[in-house]
Amino acid sequence: MITGFAVTVAICATLVAVWSFVQAARKKLPDNALLAGLAVIEVLLVAQLVIGVVLLIGGGRPGSMATYLAYLIGCLVVLPLGTFWALAERTRASTAILGIACLAIPVMVLRLHEVWAGASA
Repeated sequence: MITGFAVTVAICATLVAVWSFVQAARKKLPDNALLAGLAVIEVLLVAQLVIGVVLLIGGGRPGSMATYLAYLIGCLVVLPLGTFWALAERTRASTAILGIACLAIPVMVLRLHEVWAGASA
């Protein structure tokens, strides 16, 4: 994995999470600007998927292939599911749900990086 890119993804997701929690504290519903922030994170996650696949094709091997692929694909699913849930019920709590989904991304990216480095436990 490319460490700098992983850090960028994690920082962007954390910033959007903070933005979501601030909006929730202000009793705001999810708006188009917040959804655009989520879209940017999702584009970064797709790029991470492409990078991860290219590294695998190039001969790189993670500590655990199954775990690596699960985190690589799982990262892509978290935000769409959180967004679907939030948009199905537009309340202040749904804005917080988006924040929680965004907080899951840095954790998953960190774990993905660890698995790539060989930590399979």
